[in-house]
Amino acid sequence: MALPRLNIHPDGHFLVTETGEPFFWLGDTAWTIFHRLNREEIIDLYANRQQKGFNVIQVMTLIEQDGLNTPNIYGERPLIDNDPTHPNEAYFRRLDEYLTLAEQHGLYVCMLPTWADKVTPDWGIGPVIFNPANAEVYGRWLAERWGGRTNLIWCLGGDRPPTKGAADWRPIWRGMAAGIRSVLGAEALLTYHCDGGLESPSTIHAESWSDFVMTQSGHWARETAGWNWIDTLYHLSPAKPVLDAEPNYEDHPAAPWPTWDPENGYFRDYEVRKQTYRTVFAGGAGVTYGHHSIWQSWSERYEAINYPQFTWREALDRPGAWQMIHLRRLIESRPMLTRIPDQSLLGTVQTGRGEHQRACRDAEGRYALLYLPGFQSVEVNCAALRGETLRAWWYNPRTEAASLIGEFPHAPRLRFTTPVDGPDWVLVLDDAAVEFGVPGVVGT
Repeated sequence: MALPRLNIHPDGHFLVTETGEPFFWLGDTAWTIFHRLNREEIIDLYANRQQKGFNVIQVMTLIEQDGLNTPNIYGERPLIDNDPTHPNEAYFRRLDEYLTLAEQHGLYVCMLPTWADKVTPDWGIGPVIFNPANAEVYGRWLAERWGGRTNLIWCLGGDRPPTKGAADWRPIWRGMAAGIRSVLGAEALLTYHCDGGLESPSTIHAESWSDFVMTQSGHWARETAGWNWIDTLYHLSPAKPVLDAEPNYEDHPAAPWPTWDPENGYFRDYEVRKQTYRTVFAGGAGVTYGHHSIWQSWSERYEAINYPQFTWREALDRPGAWQMIHLRRLIESRPMLTRIPDQSLLGTVQTGRGEHQRACRDAEGRYALLYLPGFQSVEVNCAALRGETLRAWWYNPRTEAASLIGEFPHAPRLRFTTPVDGPDWVLVLDDAAVEFGVPGVVGT
């Protein structure tokens, strides 16, 4: 059964299905699977991600690791003579099937027609093969082939800036977008995967073909303030959904470039939770999880990139992957389309990035969610919350367990201190009269 197409909610900040149902983006960066895994392995990965509540898989068509000249696992190259106007039918027939299999597992595919090293010589293997003319031809060909697919999201770019100094690659991306739009019109949902930082997504926000905006808080450092980028983009006009599409990968070495120092350690599930919860609470329409071994489909078949500790199969069940569904269920257990970021809920804002707390609430004041990354106290400014009585909960982002703190008469300020068995917690405050139910329990 076909999945419903995704659209932009009228208020501009959320994704919804074509029937108007809220859609919380919970993605996974399985970038290279269409090239490096076989059919049976892809099915296993899909089934695992479906079980864990993921609903989007981010993948490349022309992959980064010499995806033009190194054949896929079946010995097929994607293009004839590396010419974007001459795709290899055998290669793309496999992708047709992989899209169908994703749909059968309830998954949307966020497809990059190419990784950006084929567009910009900024860095990477390349080679650069695109110009505005052949990019438009290639985009049109893909749209004609996949236009009937309702589970497809189009993502241009690929870890590269659209401009750099005097260099401007936007005409190429505009050509590719024009090719897609010439076939699908407004039915195509388009975005751009940028490099780390705020400048690139701010630039893409202004592009008329871009329906929603991705940021990348990335893999260089702990506590990158990606929540500030989300906040800035959330408040731009016109309003567009925004999400962190590449935060800290679980089990990725911290600061691995140019030479990794093992003392820097690896990002674990705690770092993943801190980045994902804080960017969502800052206004994100969802978030993407990533694992360092899964993005590169690493196994004994391939050379390791940046010191992976697990094969892709072993990585499927790492703690962070299990925990992402808790974030999705928490958001879905309260009205989603009225959620707004609101730091004014915090009576005292923690200034350090590691201790930084993030808050959001219902536009009508019926609920509030506050993420506390450590053993902390928080004074809640309750002015924007409604209800004579507020019901308070602690929600555990590691286990999904919710414990009732109690009910409190509405006061200008209320103070709470996290349980000691953290490290991180979500404080949930509800108007008791609404009877939302237990946080994280959907459909009550």
